[in-house]
Amino acid sequence: MFGHYNIIPNRMTANNKDVINTDINLLRNTTQFIIPEKKAKVTQHGYDIYPTFKIEGSVHRDFGSLSQWIISQNKNVVIDGYSGVCWDMFRIQLDQQLIQHGKKAHWINIDTTLKPSEEIDSLIEDHLQLNDPVFGKLYEGELRDFFNAGQLNSITVSAHELTIIYGCGAALTAIDAKIIYIDVPKNEIQFRSRAGHIYNLGAVETAEPKMQYKRFYFIDWPVLNKHKQQLLANIDIIVDEQRITEISWMSGKDLHAALTKMSMHHFRARPWFEPGVWGGQWIKKNIQGLNQDVVNYAWSFELISPENGILLEDEGKMLEVSFDLLLFHNCKAILGTAAKRFGYNFPIRFDFLDTIAGDKLSLQCHPSVAYTKEHFGQDFTQDETYYILDHKKDAEVYLGFQENINKEEFRLVLEDSFIHSKPVSVEKYVQTFKSQKHDLFLIPNGTVHSSGTNNLVLEISATPYIFTFKMYDWLRPDLNGKPRPLNIDRAFANLNFDRKGENVRDTLISKQTVIKQGDDWQVVNLATHPDHFYAIQRYEFDTIIEARTEGQCHVLSLVEGDYIVVKTGELEQEIHYAETFIIPADAVQYQLINKNKGRAKVITAFVKEECC
Repeated sequence: MFGHYNIIPNRMTANNKDVINTDINLLRNTTQFIIPEKKAKVTQHGYDIYPTFKIEGSVHRDFGSLSQWIISQNKNVVIDGYSGVCWDMFRIQLDQQLIQHGKKAHWINIDTTLKPSEEIDSLIEDHLQLNDPVFGKLYEGELRDFFNAGQLNSITVSAHELTIIYGCGAALTAIDAKIIYIDVPKNEIQFRSRAGHIYNLGAVETAEPKMQYKRFYFIDWPVLNKHKQQLLANIDIIVDEQRITEISWMSGKDLHAALTKMSMHHFRARPWFEPGVWGGQWIKKNIQGLNQDVVNYAWSFELISPENGILLEDEGKMLEVSFDLLLFHNCKAILGTAAKRFGYNFPIRFDFLDTIAGDKLSLQCHPSVAYTKEHFGQDFTQDETYYILDHKKDAEVYLGFQENINKEEFRLVLEDSFIHSKPVSVEKYVQTFKSQKHDLFLIPNGTVHSSGTNNLVLEISATPYIFTFKMYDWLRPDLNGKPRPLNIDRAFANLNFDRKGENVRDTLISKQTVIKQGDDWQVVNLATHPDHFYAIQRYEFDTIIEARTEGQCHVLSLVEGDYIVVKTGELEQEIHYAETFIIPADAVQYQLINKNKGRAKVITAFVKEECC
């Protein structure tokens, strides 16, 4: 079956009871817990892995209530949704509830109108670039490109029975119907992919997870995001399907009201966490609620907007939708003047890289803007910074070249290492700097860099997040024992060899200066590189500090102190150490209230006015 998530082949003909009774954990290949159905009551201060935005009377649960809503509408239904939805399980459970409530439905699978897989493969071939295991080029077409127009238009419904058209792209049909949209978080899509049963859009076979992710990133998700944006205003019901036997849902009207409210107040995205070959122990030790039965945690996806969701809460009931719905709803309210440049693309990324008691990152660089546009179809590139949130003894950062760098020699050494598995004396070619808490290292595109061991890096960056060209990876395999691909050719097409010697210390280690101050507070500017389109500042305060967005979205994190309270209008929320939060441009002003005995420090990043 095209594009369906199947537990076993030919699931549509399998026993319904088997489908419903399948353990949800068999659908996921991950050590991470699935989100609970209800949010636990907070009993102590500390990092919250399920941050919610509270709404009232809007979140509903289970297939029974959804079936009752469908029956009450007395109208045909389209059930559209994102990649990774367990369509068969969803259809069977909803159909059983409809039958129990006395309603028989005629179901039409939209996948029957997809173009043949060979035709789809030809359509996306140039963008998928099968000769590269990691990178492709963003597909700029529409979801409709994957379907046979004649077959779509030939779908008809009976006037005498309830017809339900379902699957990715179901709303492309021209029939008059209520629209239900099923969302599933990106982390769960990847966990389901690793379980080996998920299909790409229009594919007839599953694929190896890394190649499948590549096709998701460059092909499926771009067209599905456009489709979601086009549908948003007309969605009647949105469903959070990640707990496939315990769905939650809300009306489109209530969803729009929640998005409007969020656009004027502070909120947090839902973070998620992943182990990695170089991962450390800080996240595992300091963030409660995570599975401790893992080797490490390398990343916390604090705010990587294409991968994060937002959690809406109604009396403990949680419903997660993708972060981009906020931008589709009103990008100017979120981004302010930066919306003119970035549109529906949230520009700034916060994430943690944990190497404390771990290992070094690969030696790497990121592409230029021109290279990114030409080769990957992305409008802006991966300009980064490393903010040191915590460290242990002898922690260091690799940054820039030695003064006497020989480009040809360096390349030959790397290539010889790759071919013959020879270790490289990296320090002969690349500088190292001791890292201290609150240091900021600047990594504009083309800069050779890596984090050494014993750092907890808050990576403050432009949003693009997969365009890392690895040159040397210390001869180690990944967590599955497989070689990690290197990108030496791409790296040398982008490396800036003028970033060397004293120039590195002068231009790539941020100068920190006080730019505003009061009786018990100050604002510190952490100068970024001219290539960075974002500015970074730090609020330091004993009691309270007030700030204005000045027409920009602010992304913030508490980097010193146990917890603070953030206030926008009359809405207040506790923010704990290392938590990332967002102040939309339309919030206009906000207060940060210190709840510690000592001084609190909050880092903030926002788009430079001249870069809008």
